[in-house]
Amino acid sequence: MDFSPSEHHELLRKSVRDFARSEVLPHAKKWDEEERFPKEIVPKLAELGLLGIRIPEEYGGSGMDVTSYAICVEEIARVDGSLALTVASHNGLGTGHILSFGSEAIKKKYLPKAASGEWLAAWALTEPGSGSDSAGLRTTARRDASSGKWIINGTKMFITQGSVGGFCVVLARTNPDVAKHKGITAFVVEHGTKGFTASKHLEKLGCRSSDTVELTFDEVVVGDEQRVGEVDHGFLDTMQILDRGRISIAAMALGLGYGALDMAVTYAKDRKQFNKPIAEFQAIQWMLADCKTELDASHLLTYRAAWLADQGRPFTKEASMAKLFASEAATRACNKSLQIHGGYGYTREFAVERHLRDVKICEIGEGTSEVQRIVIAKQLLLG
Repeated sequence: MDFSPSEHHELLRKSVRDFARSEVLPHAKKWDEEERFPKEIVPKLAELGLLGIRIPEEYGGSGMDVTSYAICVEEIARVDGSLALTVASHNGLGTGHILSFGSEAIKKKYLPKAASGEWLAAWALTEPGSGSDSAGLRTTARRDASSGKWIINGTKMFITQGSVGGFCVVLARTNPDVAKHKGITAFVVEHGTKGFTASKHLEKLGCRSSDTVELTFDEVVVGDEQRVGEVDHGFLDTMQILDRGRISIAAMALGLGYGALDMAVTYAKDRKQFNKPIAEFQAIQWMLADCKTELDASHLLTYRAAWLADQGRPFTKEASMAKLFASEAATRACNKSLQIHGGYGYTREFAVERHLRDVKICEIGEGTSEVQRIVIAKQLLLG
């Protein structure tokens, strides 16, 4: 099994890394402090093909594989977790659901606009009362017998790109009389549709310049042509979307961890205490060694999962393993990096504190660490 990146992948990595350093790094601190979604970066992301990573060229996208998707997210996350989250969710969730299960008409309508950056994509599954128990959602979609249209009512919480997105893929209960995971359907709702509103930007610990809002659907009417996938099959489709999305979150964690480690190495070489660089102290060396070892192990897990996805092979367990290990290892790396920075790390003068705040979401979003352990154990026991 050879899942090492190809020459093409390494060229892509260099291209995205150069872009992140020149176009993102100089502004990331300001975007975070202002807690403002940086709309000005969207055209630049689109120009580089980062808003249509998985979208085929026939729809205006870049037509890249899952390994490329992970590389793009990882390299952006090295300098800014917020923008990495935007790229990950836009490509993996909103557009990903349409790409995998949408009709040809829906693909032609939404994917070109998503790839060009004209419309960012949102994806609405989580609700105020249903997080890890995602099948317990209460948003409903009932079909009007006379018109054939669907009427959506409910509330969604923690939705990325919820207020800045041009469209949102919404999961709603369409059949209350069957097992809860069997009666859910997905729909595309465009921004500006009557009854579809977004709250103000939610204030968060990290990823502050990523747009995160609560969405409300009050008698929102959509045609059946806006349905994504089969009726009552949306939850099963969603599980496939989350599997691939977990690879991108693992990659995001990896980037944040490596970015923090780079900062720690640089600081340890420059900072002097007791008349010598702190890098010469064994305590510091062991922290760096642990971080590097765990991050490299995370790298192997992440790109194994991506390789399996690209080969069309099952990867549910491997994606969960990658997300679980990478998110927790990256959180430890960011925490140790801040410790190495000492008092300066606790200030906003150094970016390491932002990385520590940003990385925590990787242990929560798209399935908590606890959910990943459930998925992994279930896969093992089903064997």
